[in-house]
Amino acid sequence: MNPNTAQDTIILIPARMGSSRLPGKPLARIAGEAMIVHVWRRAVAARMGRVAVATDSPEIFDTVRARGGEAIMTGTQHQSGSDRIHEALEICDPQARYQTIINLQGDLPTISPEAIRAVAGPLGVKDVDIATLASPIKDSREARDPNVVKVIAALERPGDVARALYFTRAAAPYGEGPLFHHIGIYVWRRAALARFVGLAPSKLERREKLEQLRALEAGMRIDVTCVDTFPPGVDTPADLKRAEKALHDLDE
Repeated sequence: MNPNTAQDTIILIPARMGSSRLPGKPLARIAGEAMIVHVWRRAVAARMGRVAVATDSPEIFDTVRARGGEAIMTGTQHQSGSDRIHEALEICDPQARYQTIINLQGDLPTISPEAIRAVAGPLGVKDVDIATLASPIKDSREARDPNVVKVIAALERPGDVARALYFTRAAAPYGEGPLFHHIGIYVWRRAALARFVGLAPSKLERREKLEQLRALEAGMRIDVTCVDTFPPGVDTPADLKRAEKALHDLDE
């Protein structure tokens, strides 16, 4: 992308307290700090532009602000992170200065700044509406795990970029060859985000419980960049322990 893109880019991190498997997840402590603060710091370190946490929780808002970060209060009605960041964008940027919006999930405390920077590359192609990341699946058990979302695209190795054909919880595509984790970070053109949040949930989205399928069913183009490492999300107490160990290893 153009080196001046950071002037037109904002990273928004949606965060809410509700979580069926790990209540209060964004404020869960990892290495002595709230998880949402770790994610915010990694987004800042990417040097991609302005960074803000979008939340409906006063506790999350206050925690981020206390650490020197920017937080934006949104409504409580949102069904998805995309809806939340769209509202936050309209609140903080009514003049539409930011045309590139990065949606970084708030449960990826070990994502690298390099991965955050890599996600924006495909928007250099004018027909791309949305871009995201994937990484090779290295554990065969994960290939069969429905909690591991896979992206179907003509990828072979880290560094490849390809158009996403589908996202699924199944082990796909069939046959010999690598499978790829989908990583929960998206970069949107502003017009694409506005269009997306105006669409009703789609049939395949409801079936697979994957929001990105709404965009594909509507004919929107999603391109995927392959990176070498998957930053595991945090959904359970066991995930918290793994994330703490990973952060400790990264700091050594």
